[in-house]
Amino acid sequence: MREVIFDTETTGLDPKTGDRMVEIGCIEMVGRVETGRTFHAYFNPERDMPPEAERVHGLSAAFLSTKPRFAETAADLLEFLGDAPLVAHNAGFDFGFLNHELERAGFTTISMERMVDTVAIARRKHPGAKLSLDALCTRYGIDRSHRVKHGALLDAELLAQVYVELTGGRQIGLGLVPSDTPVSDNIGSSAANAPWHRPSADKPRREPRPHVASPEELERHTAFIAGIANAIWTR
Repeated sequence: MREVIFDTETTGLDPKTGDRMVEIGCIEMVGRVETGRTFHAYFNPERDMPPEAERVHGLSAAFLSTKPRFAETAADLLEFLGDAPLVAHNAGFDFGFLNHELERAGFTTISMERMVDTVAIARRKHPGAKLSLDALCTRYGIDRSHRVKHGALLDAELLAQVYVELTGGRQIGLGLVPSDTPVSDNIGSSAANAPWHRPSADKPRREPRPHVASPEELERHTAFIAGIANAIWTR
């Protein structure tokens, strides 16, 4: 299954009060494996950059003033996203800004049914634990030493690794179960009932080996016991 992991940087916290998206980074994954395809863009927000926001991501109004407006890049972004599920950390925030920009530029917004929120997944898996991206990277041993400031593509790359760990790690399935085998066939079943233990019709059947002692073996055993004083087998 194709999925897109994405992150955004903005001028603030609420698009309804005039805040804008200034950066987006997207990572393509197929079968929970990164394909190497990415999408990254900066946008001119056509407004100032609050100092508190610039301290987070380091993007100044002067730097962004030379970048294209969101509407100029939206079609390329939508083509990259396709119809894949979209994975983000605290996804409601990123979806809110993305859909605000799409609507503002005259494009159809993205259905919230496509949203996958890694914060919600982490909350179910680690109740009561810290759920920030930094905290989850630490929990799973993911190197974030190069994350001096927030950056959409860098954060999406880290989130892709966290997402894999949250959903089973790199050994998902181990390739032991055929792809057409229902999951319910393997949950709670014993090893004897597992698909890889079932007899194959195209292999020759071997007759079971006899496990009953022969008359000669029984005779030798009786003679051996007779030579033991007060043997428990004769009581």
